[in-house]
Amino acid sequence: MSVKNIALIGLLTIATALPLEQQWQLIPNSEGYLHLVNINPYQLPSTDPSEPEHLFVPETDMVFRLFTRSNPTEPHFLEIGNPSSITGSNFNAAHPTRFTIHGWNGNGNDGSNTVIRDSFLSVGDFNVISADWTVAAVNPNYISSRNAVGPAGTGVGRLIDELIVHAGANLDNIYVSGFSLGAHVAGNTGKYHNGNINTIIALDPAGPLFSAGQSDAVSPQDGQYVETIMTNAGLQGINVPLGQANFYPNGGRRQPGCGTDINGACAHARAPTLYAESISSSVAFRSTRCASHAEILEGICTPSGTDANLGGDPSNNGRGVNGVYFLSTNDEAPFAQG
Repeated sequence: MSVKNIALIGLLTIATALPLEQQWQLIPNSEGYLHLVNINPYQLPSTDPSEPEHLFVPETDMVFRLFTRSNPTEPHFLEIGNPSSITGSNFNAAHPTRFTIHGWNGNGNDGSNTVIRDSFLSVGDFNVISADWTVAAVNPNYISSRNAVGPAGTGVGRLIDELIVHAGANLDNIYVSGFSLGAHVAGNTGKYHNGNINTIIALDPAGPLFSAGQSDAVSPQDGQYVETIMTNAGLQGINVPLGQANFYPNGGRRQPGCGTDINGACAHARAPTLYAESISSSVAFRSTRCASHAEILEGICTPSGTDANLGGDPSNNGRGVNGVYFLSTNDEAPFAQG
């Protein structure tokens, strides 16, 4: 038996020995490592999601790394309140701007960011900006990190303000993608800009302690077009549609090639991988529009309306894409089946 499996069994043993009134869950970070956390909703503080928590000041604590084809791996650091960090960088408002946002216990250089960054820069001239909210996201207290998605989204929104004022950026040319907790940060960035950002891409939005309609959860109104890609719905990801268009690869819960995947870490991490491939691949993730989300849960799909492609760039904004979609993928890269 592998060390990883022994550790997993140990964590599960600890979880089952805890009092029943407590709610514990194994949650992976952006690199797939497990953490046993208490997600008892009665411990969730009642706070205004627009107010930064103590010790997290987004305007000064967040790190923004700009990558372009001129600096594909060595970042320029952009700072809120420092116009010269923008005007002295390679940022070009004539090029599309794409933000990436990591999840819980992740960082701006982790795989969920770099795989998407590299895909964009492989196909064209983009301003790719990774929004790093490590100060709030790297925290053994999941609840605290969960409560920071609103303030972190405000921080990203503030940088966008600076790009508009000092470099001539345009909301019509900006996409914001986020993974797991970062998906809700992306949604809050959209809320900050009153739903005027071109596209919000929510990659398997975190499920624990989130529900549809919460003030700081990603929602269909957060952008001109809001798309979710659900790969571990009901475990690490949320189970309900939160976007205008909601794609459920292989039914959205388990992913081929992930084996038993007891904690869902592999399936959860598949979302940014699929999105990255959709940007650079000539083979599309063609998806069938289904009659209802209830059908998705039952593992069936009655075709209803026009097919659409998952992800891609440019996005589905303006194409009338909405509802829930099913698609099948391969069990290893390349995942798209056309």
